[in-house]
Amino acid sequence: MEQGLAKFYLKQLRRFWSRLPGGVQRSGPGLAFGRHVDRMVRCYSDRNQHFATFFMRNRPELELLLRLADPTPQGGRLNMTILACSKGAEVYSMAWTIRSARPDIDLHINAIDISHEIVEFAERGVYSMSKPGLQDLSTEEVVRQKKDLTSIPSSDRYAWIFERISPAEIESMFDVSGEEATVKQRLRDGITWRTGDAGDPALAAEIGPQDIVVANRFLCHMVPREAEKCLRNIDRFVRPGGYLFVCGVDVDVRTRIASERGWSPVTELIREIHHSDDLGPAWPVDYWGLEPLDDRRPDWQVRYASAFRIGPPSRPSEELSPSGNQQYDEIAIESDS
Repeated sequence: MEQGLAKFYLKQLRRFWSRLPGGVQRSGPGLAFGRHVDRMVRCYSDRNQHFATFFMRNRPELELLLRLADPTPQGGRLNMTILACSKGAEVYSMAWTIRSARPDIDLHINAIDISHEIVEFAERGVYSMSKPGLQDLSTEEVVRQKKDLTSIPSSDRYAWIFERISPAEIESMFDVSGEEATVKQRLRDGITWRTGDAGDPALAAEIGPQDIVVANRFLCHMVPREAEKCLRNIDRFVRPGGYLFVCGVDVDVRTRIASERGWSPVTELIREIHHSDDLGPAWPVDYWGLEPLDDRRPDWQVRYASAFRIGPPSRPSEELSPSGNQQYDEIAIESDS
C-alpha cells in the first residue's frame, strides 16, 4: 500500500476503533477487527526508542526471575545480562529481588544499552524523587539533544519512575537525601555497565554464555525485520539450558523466532506477567500495545510467554527449575509441547 494512503487508512481505523463501545471491542468480531487494526499499526506506524520506565515494573516477572534463579547453589555464581538497560530501573529492581531473597548467590550482571549517555546515567544510580511536570523534557529528547547526564530526567512526562514501588522498598533500595535517591552500594556491586548493540554478534561472544538474559521492552520500537534480526542474535547470549526474558516485542515476531529457534516457553505465571505488562487502551492503536491473551489459540503458550528456555542444558545438573524447593520441582515448565 502506498505510504500516504496507508497513513490515511490507519488514521480512519484508529478513529473508528475509538468510537466502538467497550463491549463491542471485547467481543469476538471486535477483537478480530482489533487484530486487523493492530497489523496495520505495526506495518505503517513510525517507531522510536523510548526510555520511560519504572522500578518494580512487572512484579510477576520479578517473581518468575527469582524462581528461575533460586536453584543456584549457596555461594554459586549466577550470570545475567540485561539488554537495553535504559535508566537502570529494571537492573536495580532485578538485583534487589535476587539479593534480598538469596544474598548468598554470587550475582554478576552485565547491563547494556546502545546509548552511552543512558548507561552513564544508570551507572550513577541517582534518581530524583520529584514527580514529572507536564513541561519536562522526555529522556529521549534529552539524549537526542546530547545534554550531559545530569540533565537526563529520572522520570518522563506522565511516567514517575517510583510510581510502582512501595515506601518500604524505597527504603530498602535507596539512600534518600532530600529529593535524591541513591541506589545502595550492595545492589550496585557485581554490575558491569556497558555501551553496546544487542544485535552485534561480537558482543555476545565477548560477554560469554549467560544463565539468564533479559531483553525486555525495546524490540517493539524496531520494525519487524530489524527486531527479528536482533532477536536471532540475542539467544546467542544464553547458555544451553539458560533462560531468556523477552517482553515488549511484537508478538508475531516473538512467536515466529521462538518457533524457528526451538525456544521452550516457561508457562509459570504466563497470564500474570502478560496482564501486568498490559498497557490497556494502547492496543490496538499504538504499536507498543499488548495483544489480549487468547488461550483458545493452539500456539498460545509460545505466543504469550515472556520467558523461554534456550536449548537443552549442557548437563542435567545445570538446568534451572522454577524454584529450589520440591513443590516447584514438580511443576512442569512445558518445554517441548
